[in-house]
Amino acid sequence: MTSANSAADNCALTMANPCFVIPVYNHEGAIAGTVASLRDFNLPCVLVDDGCNTRCRNELERLASEQSDWLHLVVREQNGGKGAAVKTGLRAARELGFSHGIQVDADGQHNPADIPQFLQHCKTNPTALICGYPVYDESVPTVRLLGRYLTHVWVWINTLSLEIRDSMCGLRCYPLGSAVALIDEEFTGDRMDFDPEVLVRWHWRGEPLVQVPVQVCYPADGVSHFRGLQDNLLISAMHTRLFFGMLSRQLRRLKPEAAL
Repeated sequence: MTSANSAADNCALTMANPCFVIPVYNHEGAIAGTVASLRDFNLPCVLVDDGCNTRCRNELERLASEQSDWLHLVVREQNGGKGAAVKTGLRAARELGFSHGIQVDADGQHNPADIPQFLQHCKTNPTALICGYPVYDESVPTVRLLGRYLTHVWVWINTLSLEIRDSMCGLRCYPLGSAVALIDEEFTGDRMDFDPEVLVRWHWRGEPLVQVPVQVCYPADGVSHFRGLQDNLLISAMHTRLFFGMLSRQLRRLKPEAAL
């Protein structure tokens, strides 16, 4: 390794300043446990109230008040969906001066033991989006696995690549400069269509991607906000616009340069 490379690596290790970003929508029974599981990492956390009901909003306000040393509460008055909440959280984290936003689902399905690998990668690969790909236990519903596989196939088609192993896992670490630029400059879905779409568009931009295995369980009393018909329609529309976007990109590449 050259001295210049060594200096760059040391700079990246020094400059990484991550925080957690948790989109929350009516997870009043789970959010305190999820927050508690992250406390020992000694990182700030941005909680996004995505138009929650009164019980959940009161719980978020209680947590933010009692743990104001590390919790930052951002309130969206109207529910916009998971994607909208994540985008709000990433923008807020950027405005607060953080370098990376580690997205964690509010329902407790992610294992905190997987987070150190995200922290390490955001230091050694500071420009990469670090994305988990799930290793499921027996709690995963079969219908979820089938739906995910269908989305994976469309993602592979729309990227003309097998690089993205899983496009729907909600445990990710975004480099905030590049991520906020993407969501400000390009359309991305506001609900369950956000997670796969932002990865496809990240790939199209040629941005670096690191993928790590993560343990995922589905709590027996977990709250899912996946809306069968509506969200499947949104995901289908997302795959359609990405497909035509992929075709447009390929046609532009094939188009001969204009004669000088």
